[in-house]
Amino acid sequence: MARSVNRSAGTGRFVSKAAVARWPGKTTTERVGSGTRNGRSVNRSASTGRFITDATVKRNPGGTIRQKV
Repeated sequence: MARSVNRSAGTGRFVSKAAVARWPGKTTTERVGSGTRNGRSVNRSASTGRFITDATVKRNPGGTIRQKV
């Protein structure tokens, strides 16, 4: 069963819901566990959740996250 977890976009570490509320542009929520494919790596903006290019990640590494979907 999949569950939601929160991560810091800058460090990749798990963070609390309070941290997400405090820094929504620097954190992301994702689904992990069984029921998720997690086969392909993608880049996302932590503030908007939209897919972004590798060039954008290089320009703004603290506000982006790389995840498997």
